[in-house]
Amino acid sequence: MIDKIVATPAQALADVPDGATVMIGGFGTAGLPNELTEALIEQGAGDLVIVNNNAGNGDTGLAALIAKGRVRKVICSFPRQVDSWHFDRLYRAGRLELELVPQGNLAERIRAAGAGIGGFFTPTGYGTELARGKETRLIGGRWMVLEGPLHADFALIKAERGDRWGNLTYRMTARNFGPIMAMAARTTVASVHEVVELGALDPEAVVTPGLFVQRVVRVVRASTGAGGLRPPAEAGVGAR
Repeated sequence: MIDKIVATPAQALADVPDGATVMIGGFGTAGLPNELTEALIEQGAGDLVIVNNNAGNGDTGLAALIAKGRVRKVICSFPRQVDSWHFDRLYRAGRLELELVPQGNLAERIRAAGAGIGGFFTPTGYGTELARGKETRLIGGRWMVLEGPLHADFALIKAERGDRWGNLTYRMTARNFGPIMAMAARTTVASVHEVVELGALDPEAVVTPGLFVQRVVRVVRASTGAGGLRPPAEAGVGAR
């Protein structure tokens, strides 16, 4: 019987080794798998290469992982913002590498890895420092830069509902990078707010098939106060 449900985030991430490349879903704070990132911090793996849209916010999640010196390199499209002080500090000190990738290129490199594509030509980045050392070609009257696929050892993503086979659905914009990261990693760990019985998910609504998911962990949705009300982002105004 196929059952990919894991009891805790700690158990789901127990085998992440030092030096692993880890994709972490999320766009800003939408769709961040916070419970999985916290478990990775507690697990202790270091010398990590992290793939994310940005380089962490504030003092929690990915920012906390970076602050502890556990990340060797960040591959992202938006590393600096008002609360990226941990990234700034370590990068300026020469203790953290950065590979800056335009956002569209980042998404397509991840998607290419999952689709088995060996590379693609894009005009984005041509004539800039981001194209230094890369193959270029004139295609259709436009200069293009060759970009390669971006693979990972682990992908940590956040979904809304899942079943024991690993089929996933997402909540609005919390979907973002999750589906393509799941396809690009050897091991995908998904946190969900609800585990449902097989057949309960509408097949037309399943975004990530269980084929691309190895572990599913149920996490409790955040609430505010004794009444258990969802914060606005969970109640329908945006997504977390």
